[in-house]
Amino acid sequence: MLKLVHRQILKELLHLFALSLGCLLGIILLGRMLQLRDVLLAQNVGGMDLLTLFFFLVPTILLMIMPIASMLSVFLTFLRMSTDREMVALKASGVSLYRMLPAPLIFALLCSAGALFISHHGISWGMNHFKSTLMNLVSSQTRLALQAGIFNQDLSGLTLYAHKVDEQSGVMEFVFVQDKRQKNITVNIVSERAKVVTDVTQGDLLITFDRGRIYRREGTRLDVLRFGTYVIRLPLAELFGGGYDPGERKASELSVAELRLLQEDPEALERVDTTANKVDVELVKRFALPAGCFVLALFAMPIACAFQGLRQHWGLMLSLGLFIVYYTMFSFGVSLGETGVLDPRIGLWVPNILFLLIFGMGLFLSAEERVPRISLRLPRWRFGGTNS
Repeated sequence: MLKLVHRQILKELLHLFALSLGCLLGIILLGRMLQLRDVLLAQNVGGMDLLTLFFFLVPTILLMIMPIASMLSVFLTFLRMSTDREMVALKASGVSLYRMLPAPLIFALLCSAGALFISHHGISWGMNHFKSTLMNLVSSQTRLALQAGIFNQDLSGLTLYAHKVDEQSGVMEFVFVQDKRQKNITVNIVSERAKVVTDVTQGDLLITFDRGRIYRREGTRLDVLRFGTYVIRLPLAELFGGGYDPGERKASELSVAELRLLQEDPEALERVDTTANKVDVELVKRFALPAGCFVLALFAMPIACAFQGLRQHWGLMLSLGLFIVYYTMFSFGVSLGETGVLDPRIGLWVPNILFLLIFGMGLFLSAEERVPRISLRLPRWRFGGTNS
């Protein structure tokens, strides 16, 4: 009987976890789409390309929403069991709250292990592919925009004309370019051949010219230069709306191995858009958030028992409120760690330790049936009015 109970509880936990994760993921992806709308509209990204880009963003989002999804799953499962009097029936059959613990414990370990894998490998994998895919799309769109026999002004500060254009390879023949990116200076480039490529590591769009001349005019002065190879480097941030720069590498986009290398070699920070404090905080966060999945899942079990009889929608709001308390403490620890006021190992682990202590105390009180019946003190919430 006990194995059957554990299987049923675990099955319900997994179903609710998948539902919660899917809903939260959809909401946050919609928000990300609104944030990147300028980028996507500027580059005319298609439907399949859009889905591909969002797929690579999923690991970063999952790490943030898995703690609340695990908490919601356990809270709503045991709240339903309490409301439907299943907890009373199980206790009457000799199944104590302690004996029900294996199912949520296994569920919490699975959630924590999944979050730990994502934090170590999934985030960097997703962000690297997101940026490379986005830059390849930009390169492809740029090649498509370069039509033969037409003066193109889509590139920032450049006017480009090519007699022949190969859309697949990006190779252009008999090319003329006027560069007005510098104030009071006009540069005209005439070349036999040019090619558009993307520098994934630097986040730049490169136009490479072969065999030609440069006419540089500044005021009344004119300089003429003959070249074998000449390169114009355009930061992709200039091609995106909203100031998005895919060439920047932030601490939140690196793998755990890369973060540890930055800790050991501070000089490498110059190649990354971050600081030593942010690296320390991010490294601690990669372990604290997976642990948060475990802690919050267990924490929700005795809390649900305390609110026996509470309706599902109020239970959902209550669990979200408790998560906001946890996340506020966590964010406060991140802010203090990034400013160097507090060691991130303290600021980011205090919420986990505090909620784990509350779980231990709450489990003991619930198992001994000494927890207060909080739901009975909230008649207006339960029934929408006063009891006569």
